[in-house]
Amino acid sequence: MSTRKPTMRDIGKAVGTSAVTVSKALAGKEGMSDRLRDKILKKAEEMGYAYPGGDKGIRRGQLDIGILIPDHFFEADSFYYVLYKMLVRRLAEEGHFGLLEILTHQAEAKRELPNLIRSRHVDGLILLGQPGKEYYRMIARCGTPVVFLDFYDEHGNADAVVGDNTYGAYRLTSHLIRLGHTRIGFVGNQLATSSIMDRYLGYYRAMLVNSLPVRDDWILMDRTDDGELTPIALPEELPTAFVCNCDVIARKLIQALREAGKRVPEDVSVTGFDDFEIGQEQKPALSTFRVNTDGMIDLAVNAICDRCAGTAKPFGRLVVSGQPVYRDSERPLTDYDMDNGRN
Repeated sequence: MSTRKPTMRDIGKAVGTSAVTVSKALAGKEGMSDRLRDKILKKAEEMGYAYPGGDKGIRRGQLDIGILIPDHFFEADSFYYVLYKMLVRRLAEEGHFGLLEILTHQAEAKRELPNLIRSRHVDGLILLGQPGKEYYRMIARCGTPVVFLDFYDEHGNADAVVGDNTYGAYRLTSHLIRLGHTRIGFVGNQLATSSIMDRYLGYYRAMLVNSLPVRDDWILMDRTDDGELTPIALPEELPTAFVCNCDVIARKLIQALREAGKRVPEDVSVTGFDDFEIGQEQKPALSTFRVNTDGMIDLAVNAICDRCAGTAKPFGRLVVSGQPVYRDSERPLTDYDMDNGRN
């Protein structure tokens, strides 16, 4: 016999209403008839729905929200780990629980639904970081409310919350062009995630607008199509600047350039993306595009709560703006550089 604890979604299904209506009834909020409230409370009592941690009272206004993260994105102090902690904190502030599950390569390859969904432990799911297309489309079709965070798919049957990736990369590339750079490369596998693709498109647009060539040998791979990071191979002829798809990759590129005897920014300028780094004391301080992570988290939490409430509206992509931050990893080209053929 199963000992799984019931969720508000279970109660809602049993009564014929939404999880959010159940949440309001348990919290004693207005907006429903006394008859419906009594029905919900009675059903919750029958199903043994109680506060975790030993309290005997019914939980108030609480949703159980799963947070699913592909394992190659989830490392200590990584960008996605920070987003996960922000999600849990924001959900708690709203009176909800955030429950983590790591998506393994094996589970993704077998297209196994997350345990949180198969065991019906959650009312909704936030998928943080992009797994393979077939897998996240399967998640979107599973019947549990789902929000994609930091990626999107035009055919995915789910809301998506993303940063302003195309515009951010466009701003960074345009900044380098204003500094006199015309030989600019990009680091990132565009096929790995929608975010990297959009950042590449921002770079490409800036180059196209300024009638500058985009050379194939200056588009460097940083990971496989499945998202596994790989060593960065430098081209024989280097550009004077690179736009990287994230700060972590920018640091890896800087290290590769140093090992090749090149200085940043004296020999090659480098920009990142996200404005997130492990250890802010690293030199040079990285020029990047600051993603509004607080705004992304707020939108993701609001979106999943709306979907759990059964809100009827078209699925859409929510874009959160950000801003460039210029520090020490890029520099303007001088007349000396021009005279010596560096651009």
